[in-house]
Amino acid sequence: MQQKSLSRKLLTKVLSVYFVLTFVVTLGQIVAEYFNTKNHINGELATLQQTISGSLTRAIWELNTTQALIIADGLLAIPSIEGIIVRDDSGAVITQLGQYIDISERYSNQLVKEGVRLTEQKSGLFGYTFPLIFEFSGRATQVGDVTLFSSRTIVLDRIKIGIYFLIGNALLKTTFLIILFLIAFRRQLTLPLAELTQQIEELELDNLDGAKVEIQHGDTNELSVMADAFNRLIARVQDYKGQLENTQKQLLQSNEKLDQHNLILEQEVARKTSGLSQAMMDLQQQKQELEVKQQALREEIERRRHTEEALRGKQTELEKLVTDLRQAQDRLVQSEKMAALGGLVAGITHEVNTPVGIGVTATSFLAEKLAALEHAYQEKSLSPKALEHFIEEAKQGTELLNTNLIRASELIASFKQIAVDQTSEAIRTIQLADYLNEIIRSLQPHFKKTKHHIEVNCPENLILSCPAGAISQIFTNLLMNSLIHGFEEMTEGNINITVVDEGNVVDINYADNGKGLTPEQLEKLFHPFFTTKRDQGGSGLGTHITYNLVRQTLAGSIQVKSELGHGLAYHIRFPKVLKR
Repeated sequence: MQQKSLSRKLLTKVLSVYFVLTFVVTLGQIVAEYFNTKNHINGELATLQQTISGSLTRAIWELNTTQALIIADGLLAIPSIEGIIVRDDSGAVITQLGQYIDISERYSNQLVKEGVRLTEQKSGLFGYTFPLIFEFSGRATQVGDVTLFSSRTIVLDRIKIGIYFLIGNALLKTTFLIILFLIAFRRQLTLPLAELTQQIEELELDNLDGAKVEIQHGDTNELSVMADAFNRLIARVQDYKGQLENTQKQLLQSNEKLDQHNLILEQEVARKTSGLSQAMMDLQQQKQELEVKQQALREEIERRRHTEEALRGKQTELEKLVTDLRQAQDRLVQSEKMAALGGLVAGITHEVNTPVGIGVTATSFLAEKLAALEHAYQEKSLSPKALEHFIEEAKQGTELLNTNLIRASELIASFKQIAVDQTSEAIRTIQLADYLNEIIRSLQPHFKKTKHHIEVNCPENLILSCPAGAISQIFTNLLMNSLIHGFEEMTEGNINITVVDEGNVVDINYADNGKGLTPEQLEKLFHPFFTTKRDQGGSGLGTHITYNLVRQTLAGSIQVKSELGHGLAYHIRFPKVLKR
């Protein structure tokens, strides 16, 4: 019992220190992981200011509440966002979704002028508020602000795997250390002491020749030193016994032969008994080792089963997270399409107003002249010269009215076809040259106040069977990028579109002589949300949508090259007939 108590006492002290140290270190790692993840989420909320500020600002400026609600709903689908509050320039709430904190007590109706972080509340919510600035004609106007909320739950969900890993790692190391210490203490202390005790207890003073003790476990240590000292004591006792036997030799000669036979028998019995005892001890030790290994194997199987279940649960969560991210991306892309369509509507509306206004003026003029003619006819003062003058003016007014109505009809027809194509992915047959002219005509409101020139070289008889909306979106994005980015500081730019019919494939080269891109900008051109005009409302989705339309919708390829100051060129290839 004393030997077991000593082993248990040493083991308890060592493991207690290790348990406390492991608990403190693991707890510190978990706390550090929590605050690091929380700061990272705060950084994500701040980054979203650059991503959504442009489109949401434009939607509020244009009083497009529906578009603002769509953008807010898309933001709420982002995993790191629990809630959102959007306010207009008067501080009134446009929409508030998800979980949120009432910010009216903090800001009243005052809008924030710069990004402000909201500290974590008792409910676990924290957030980030930033202003919405719209720049128009070189002036910056604040149209509202946005508050994005996240929560302690999201932080804990993100670090859950890390916590499990830290706890599992600590448990695994602790289990391994316990097993290691148990085995070490057993082999190095408990078993050697038991063997030494047993051999001493089996010592027979009448048979000291085979009474030396041996330590079978471990190297030279205190126990082996004790065994050697005991063996030396036995040797000295044997010497004393030999001397005693020599003095009694003459007295015991008569019994010598009997004593020798008895001694031989006793030695044989002791030897066999020692061998059997050793064999039993070895068998007992092997049995205990097998039981320990079996228990460790069961624990390992159970741990792996729990780990597998946890991994399956995390896989399901990750698959749902990927699905949510794809849905959010689809919503942002749809929002970008609707924003582009809104710009097209505004431009066409302004362009149609001119011929319609001229038509209204011509109609009013003809009505006045007809009333004067009727009055002269009733007064019987109508002269042939006045009638001839009225007929000439009526012809001019009718021609002016007819020309402007035809112009308005062409604009509306072009807009109708382009608008329908941009919101549909249906495959239809188009004549590419005419369709390119319709696209350019629909964008004419953006180009008419500039001296930029667009040259199209396309075979007149080139027929395509493909999603016309994809063609419209591709060239609309390319032309508007050249106008907004390439010709930013130019008064007269040139755009050249060359189309070559290669049998089953269409080869298109689009080039402008704008300011071009640096190698770093060119490398990120097709990345989503990359733009050089984020502070002016750019979303960075135009070229990304173009890349996906060419590669996925048209099953083609797109390449780009550019040098700073030498313009930008696209090389696009796709099949003439797209099979679905």
